[in-house]
Amino acid sequence: MKIPFLGHRPEKRGALDPEGIAELLSECELLRSHASRAGIQLDDTAASLEALDQMVPRWRDDEEVLPWLGNDAGLYLGTVIVRTVPGAAWRIWPDGQPVVRLASGREFDVVTSGQEWAANGVPELSQLYAEVAEA
Repeated sequence: MKIPFLGHRPEKRGALDPEGIAELLSECELLRSHASRAGIQLDDTAASLEALDQMVPRWRDDEEVLPWLGNDAGLYLGTVIVRTVPGAAWRIWPDGQPVVRLASGREFDVVTSGQEWAANGVPELSQLYAEVAEA
């Protein structure tokens, strides 16, 4: 059945577009907004992770913002890793959780790490990046 207004369907059902996924996961609007207000430009570099680590964590007082900001922090950490560490790529687990897979095959749950950073400040995002980048 061809229904023209539905558009072109991918040949392989369930096929993922790695570039589209990377673009979607890199949005991190809430984190980018908080960083911008603090004068920090998120340019997908390790230096921007260091700047985030220095931000005053005013979001910790807001129970509604905290989990969302942590999620964004993890996705941003993953974005920096994918864009700067050779062989790193996004992978989506069957439960929908995005993780970063390194060339070695090791998978890194960046969202959980981002949530821990947002809630506690440790481990620092730049420290996590350094550990992954040297692996």
